[in-house]
Amino acid sequence: MTAFSSALLGESAWLLREVSYGHPDARRLTQALYREQVATYGFADDPTDTPAAHFDPPDGLFLIAHRDGVAVGCGGIRLLDANTAEIKRMYVAQPARGQGLGRHILQSLEDQAASRGAMQIVLETGVSNHGALALYQNSGYRSRPSYVPSRDPLVNRALTKQLGE
Repeated sequence: MTAFSSALLGESAWLLREVSYGHPDARRLTQALYREQVATYGFADDPTDTPAAHFDPPDGLFLIAHRDGVAVGCGGIRLLDANTAEIKRMYVAQPARGQGLGRHILQSLEDQAASRGAMQIVLETGVSNHGALALYQNSGYRSRPSYVPSRDPLVNRALTKQLGE
C-alpha cells in the first residue's frame, strides 16, 4: 500500500493510500456508495460488476482516504484512451462529508490522471447527488453528452474537465 498524500481535516489527520479495487476497505466503501444510490434512485450499477483490473496500474489507480485509521472515502481513475481518464466510484462516508475530503480526493485523482498522460477527465454522477454536482461544478467540470451507452439523462449527468486549465 502506497501512502499518497495527507492533509488535516478539523482536528484529525487523514491519509490517501493507493490500494487494489479488491481491497476490503474499497469493497466496503463502494458497497456503501451502492446502497446510497439504490436508496436514492431505486437502482444502481453494482460495484462488484466493475473488473478490478480497471484500476490496475499503470492505466488506473484506486485511492482510499483514512482518518484516524478508518477508511472514510474513496475514488478511482482509469484511462479510457491515451487522452481521457474516467473517475469512478468516488465516495465520502456521511460523517466525513463537508470537510474538504471530496475535493482533496478529486484533486489527487486529477493529478494522477494527468501524470498518466490524460488531457481530460470524464465522469458520471446522479442528478440527485447535489453535493457531488456542486463539487464537480466548483472544480471546473462542465456538462457533456453521455459517454456510456443507454444512460438515462433524467437520472445520470455526464461531466468533463480539461486538465491543466
